[in-house]
Amino acid sequence: MIAFPRIAALVGKELSELRHNRAALLPVLAVALVSMVLPFFVGLAVPRLTGDQLSSDADLVQALTRAGEELPRALSLPDESAVQAFVFHRFLTLLLLVPVTGAITFAGHSLVGEKLGRSLEPLLATPITTFELLIAKVVGALIPSLAVMVFTFAIYLAGIGLLAEPGVLRAMITPRTALLVFGLGPLASLVALQVGVLVSARVNDPRTAQQFGALLILPLTGLFIAQLTGIFVLSTTRMLMLLAALVVIWGLLLWLGTLLFDREAILTRWH
Repeated sequence: MIAFPRIAALVGKELSELRHNRAALLPVLAVALVSMVLPFFVGLAVPRLTGDQLSSDADLVQALTRAGEELPRALSLPDESAVQAFVFHRFLTLLLLVPVTGAITFAGHSLVGEKLGRSLEPLLATPITTFELLIAKVVGALIPSLAVMVFTFAIYLAGIGLLAEPGVLRAMITPRTALLVFGLGPLASLVALQVGVLVSARVNDPRTAQQFGALLILPLTGLFIAQLTGIFVLSTTRMLMLLAALVVIWGLLLWLGTLLFDREAILTRWH
């Protein structure tokens, strides 16, 4: 039977250690900064520097037309505002790299860091089960990752409200946007975290776990490019299917991690 107080205690320990290791947040904050600055550079700075409006780009207009049903409010806006809404909405996918980067960074130091610091053995000698341990490790890294993402998303929306054309912010706020940020973001992070924790349980180098978790960045980057160019539209139906697939993948990784986590080998190897 799962003991939630044990999980909560270990999650609190993970968060406390993160507060004393704030340098681990630097890669996440760097990705968050780039994810926020880039869309404003593309959507606002470039048109002002070149003197050419976004709506004069035939490729962007064509991409907006193909994705029109996903941004119904944008279609009622003037041309420049509509294309701006399209660009800012598509860059939301790039924001998903923020929690995934956090997941990769924190997961890489999760179990390996405790192995090297000789703090894992006393933990394994407690009544905590392997399942509880893995859940706590994942949740302890997921919370700060999502906190940075929510903070970044709030600044992103505030910037759009202040700097973009009238009506763009309102066109951005849709149930689909909420599903993308608060559904796909956390689940992608969960999968990356579970991969990192799974690998870190078997290796003694944090970078190895980070490299495996980083594999999730590639499909997210490809999804961003495909959406921005209009090659692929992540419709609500497709997003729900993707969310369901990520839930299944995370469950399988958690089950596999529980099977492969060898407490006795870790205790004897790192004694």
